[in-house]
Amino acid sequence: MAEALIIIDYTNDFVAPDGALTAGEPAQAIENAIVQLAETFYQRGDFVFLPTDVHTPGDPYHPETKLFPPHNVRGSWGRELYGQLQPWYAAHQDAQNVIFFDKTRYSSFAGTPLDIWLRERRITDLHLVGVDTDICVLHTAVDAYNLNYHLTIHQDAVATFNPAGAEFALAHFKNVLNATII
Repeated sequence: MAEALIIIDYTNDFVAPDGALTAGEPAQAIENAIVQLAETFYQRGDFVFLPTDVHTPGDPYHPETKLFPPHNVRGSWGRELYGQLQPWYAAHQDAQNVIFFDKTRYSSFAGTPLDIWLRERRITDLHLVGVDTDICVLHTAVDAYNLNYHLTIHQDAVATFNPAGAEFALAHFKNVLNATII
């Protein structure tokens, strides 16, 4: 059983008080848990993947353009990893088991090589953390389930701006996707 940590969209735009699409205090409160998990997985030699939303403002072909204000624009402060995750990543970015990559949809699997990378490394168990619990974490979990990965959701390391959405997503992870909630 090989495991990987997937840190989803933990950026300034989604977490910082002045982020373009922030989940605010709930997302800021999970910073230490995320960084500690990243370090634990790294030290064990397990993989840490950081799928990170990226956009071009006003892209007429991207469905989020009509739904949300510009966010996570390539090269912007908003797309930088939030808080202590940024220096953690900077210190480990050259490690073979730390992989930062772009994603352009809610799911970390949609249009990315994530599934191929996981299978190449014989990873079967995914630990999901990040934001937003009911959007990108949920969509990533659904795709992971459909690809036959075992899921663990770290309840103290996911957050969203929508408390009702978080409640729904946690129940969905457990009752529909058979995820372990810790």
